[in-house]
Amino acid sequence: MKDIDLNDPASVENPHAYWSHFREMGPVQWSDAHRAWVILDHAELSEAFRDGRLLSADRVTPLERVAQHRPASFAKVVELLGGWMVFRDPPLHTHLRDPLRNVFTPRRVENLQDTVSRVVEEVVDGLPKQIDVRKDFAGPLPAWVIAELLGVQADERDLFQGWSDDLATIVFATDPHTTAPEQAIAAADEFSDFFQHLIDRERVEPSNTLMTLLVDGAGDQLSDLELVGACTLILFAGHETTTSLLMNTIGLLATRPELVEDFRTSDTETAIEEILRVLGPTRSMYRKVAVEHERGGHSFAVEDNVLLCVAAANHDPQVFSNPGTLMLDRDPNPHLTFGWGLHHCLGAHLARLEARLALEALLTKYQTFESVGTVPPIEGTVISSIQQPLHLRLT
Repeated sequence: MKDIDLNDPASVENPHAYWSHFREMGPVQWSDAHRAWVILDHAELSEAFRDGRLLSADRVTPLERVAQHRPASFAKVVELLGGWMVFRDPPLHTHLRDPLRNVFTPRRVENLQDTVSRVVEEVVDGLPKQIDVRKDFAGPLPAWVIAELLGVQADERDLFQGWSDDLATIVFATDPHTTAPEQAIAAADEFSDFFQHLIDRERVEPSNTLMTLLVDGAGDQLSDLELVGACTLILFAGHETTTSLLMNTIGLLATRPELVEDFRTSDTETAIEEILRVLGPTRSMYRKVAVEHERGGHSFAVEDNVLLCVAAANHDPQVFSNPGTLMLDRDPNPHLTFGWGLHHCLGAHLARLEARLALEALLTKYQTFESVGTVPPIEGTVISSIQQPLHLRLT
């Protein structure tokens, strides 16, 4: 019998049916395909997110080993990524996260609404009648929002994004040993110089932007390099996840035009939570066992790999009625798309705000979203991860 495989197209095309099949065999199962334990159950997953016996993926230590065989300048890449709290566990994770916790509270993010609205309006007003969704809308919008919030000038946005793409060659590499380091080295140098300039300027002439909150929040608890790392993390995490969310939402409207009017008459915030549950940008999160323990009737040994399967938990019938049905008025909606506990996404409130304002702007300006050419399968799919453009005609 086949075991769990997140690369199986069936897990994407019909996640409710796929996870229903495996759920019968228990909340925790071993996957030979991933050489990892997979946690499916919502309650079990919620507890696992809080469990200090499971450590997050440490990408910095492997990169430190890679650096031993790379030019000395590669150390700058490792130093920069060392400031990413998502790659760390306590106590270092706490050191990096605590000074920034108050930057992304719901009230603080709500105060950013005027700025986000202005960027959304600029992007939507500049759309042609036929668009490549990622290139013209879903990609630039969150990048421009973050650039604006960090005090990046409009004429610097392209450079800003280019450096991000170059650094991504290392961050998202399956095997960093085989990735050419030149682009990442150059990007790390330019990123560090660029953000160091913004930080220095902020200390002399506060801009009253998100950068002000970051610098004030960091105080003397974070080094400048750690603060630069935090800035790059905000760009990466805030850009890719929101781009995926927008791609999935717009792709859904293109394949199911009857939903356009449903969205118009729904509470947008509630509807977006349902999109996050069914089409969220995160299907699983990786952990490593730090302390031997029992979970779901199985023994977890030290160094075992664990996949926290968000896609399965978000379709758990013990928590969600009719989990295979998209219900734009679903409330409450305790999905786990943004994680939970210690590693809950700090930018979750900002992603929600961007998605809401972007969707409302599109639905206000356009009546129909007609696909041009083939649209990738939407149900359960993170469209942006598929190397296939999504073209729409807006009317």
